Amino acid sequence: MIWDTYEGQKSMVAVDKPAALRELADRLKEKIKSGIVVLGSVSGSKVLLIVVVTKDLTKRFNAGNIVKQVATIVGGGGGGRPDMAQAGGTMPEKLDQAIEKTYEIVEKM
Repeated sequence: MIWDTYEGQKSMVAVDKPAALRELADRLKEKIKSGIVVLGSVSGSKVLLIVVVTKDLTKRFNAGNIVKQVATIVGGGGGGRPDMAQAGGTMPEKLDQAIEKTYEIVEKM
């Protein structure tokens, strides 16, 4: 399942592969035009995270820095480019907490 927030609304969508998570993140990025997309998915006992930042915001927000901080909450790590980064973790029970923490992380940047 994926937990994401779009225009302040959290929603859940079923995804079974990291590629599907990336594809959804890309589609949402195109739809919002300017912003940050953070998605999390649980696959078995693993957590998958992806953060994408639209090009106009990459000077202020770095997807790699965001995903690294979010991933620590789910017992993992990750990284990537300023506009797209991925991470994994081993504590799926903390995915909601990690997604919620994203707001605080972004506000401090």
